[in-house]
Amino acid sequence: MNPVIVISVIIGSIVLLLLAGSSIKPVRIVSTLCVKFIIGVVVLFVINIIGAQFDFHLPINAITVAITGFLGIPGILALSIIQVYIL
Repeated sequence: MNPVIVISVIIGSIVLLLLAGSSIKPVRIVSTLCVKFIIGVVVLFVINIIGAQFDFHLPINAITVAITGFLGIPGILALSIIQVYIL
């Protein structure tokens, strides 16, 4: 085989791997954010179902879902305290 073709294929493979590796990170970040948002929605939904027996309701909107998804249990507690004592 011609050495120029072999070197071109190797350089092309390296460039392709570098491009593929750099584009995976943003996709991973977006997928992690989507999973956290989905978990936040599910948790708020379950809290609203259980809280309906005690006349307790947390609204499901982008802000509460983001707080619940990113902060987890401390976020849920903070939203609950805000709902009970402030609102």
